[in-house]
Amino acid sequence: MTRLDFELIRRLLPDWVRLRQDIHAHPELGFQEHRTAEIVANCLREWGYEVHTGIGGTGVVGVLQGDLPGSERSIGLRADMDALPIQEKTDLPYQSKHERIMHACGHDGHTTILLGAAQYLASTRAFSGRVVLIFQPAEEGLGGAQAMLEDGLFTRFPCDEIYALHNWPGLPPDVIGVNPGPMMAAADEFDIVVYGQGGHGAHAYQTVDPIVIAAQVINALQTVVARNVPAMDAAVITVAAIKAGTIQARNVIPDQAQLSGTVRTFKAETQALVQTRMQSVLDGIAQAYDAKIEMTYRCLFPATINHVPQAQKVARIATELLGPNQVQCPFTPSMGAEDFSYMLQVCPGAYFRLGQGGAEQGRVLHNAMFDFNDDVIATGVAMFAALVQDGA
Repeated sequence: MTRLDFELIRRLLPDWVRLRQDIHAHPELGFQEHRTAEIVANCLREWGYEVHTGIGGTGVVGVLQGDLPGSERSIGLRADMDALPIQEKTDLPYQSKHERIMHACGHDGHTTILLGAAQYLASTRAFSGRVVLIFQPAEEGLGGAQAMLEDGLFTRFPCDEIYALHNWPGLPPDVIGVNPGPMMAAADEFDIVVYGQGGHGAHAYQTVDPIVIAAQVINALQTVVARNVPAMDAAVITVAAIKAGTIQARNVIPDQAQLSGTVRTFKAETQALVQTRMQSVLDGIAQAYDAKIEMTYRCLFPATINHVPQAQKVARIATELLGPNQVQCPFTPSMGAEDFSYMLQVCPGAYFRLGQGGAEQGRVLHNAMFDFNDDVIATGVAMFAALVQDGA
């Protein structure tokens, strides 16, 4: 069983809470995390880490060698640092000081947990091999993980295993959720333009109404999942935005309508099937209505798929630390997306949930009332530290 110095963790916890709240008060958007990265780098240097900055933009990497003999394996731990373009409405004493920017996804907590683990590991050095701490920029849709990889992350800092966590309001505090296999979906996005022929609303028969056609498109796209994707697979097509016409001219049928949305899948073959069928549906509707329809389809992040041995390791360590009632494995995957998936494509590892509660009060991710639960920082630190100490 992995042994930790819980008294040391309890003694350091108040400092970590103050740090988390300071980061929360000073949020920074993707690739703009200069203050946060400076705090991270300064802390790591103070604790004796070999520090590298500017990785993939504003990313920071810290490397430390353990004092114990045995394994020469390198264990990677990753945290994301960026905030979201949301106006905070919490009225907390440490509420965001920046207009329309807040830590609404808990990355302030993730950064703090990894810094806490860094301080603990540097204080004890009770591990063999080395630990590689990866503080990643721009997770929120900007591909910071890919930017770090393109900057030679694993070439410069090879890892044998890598782990990351994310807070989860839907789980009770201090519960760990992990799944051997899929954890989060691939995220694609699309833009569709329906080109028709505008005219007067009173003479609609003289037009090719793009709004009517867009309505058919929205309904028809839902049949792609319902009637083309095998029932045991998972896929979601969401049309999240539509733009056509103007309320200042209610009697004018416009020339075009624009639709935008996302596609979520777990399997690459399902992802390809959905894209192909979407195009076929659009082609058929365009022909039926004598219109022109164009789609731009972009594959953003691949699915986050845990490697089985590493996911089982997370579950085992969580059980040892917290007890079997505090571990959910297997864990139901989310159709959300996470660019840690890029790292898992090139390095064995696992991504797990750290329960923090709050969902029942509406404090969900990407919400203006969200706040990270400081009570779970110690559990996150313990999990990361134990994964390293168990690294042989």
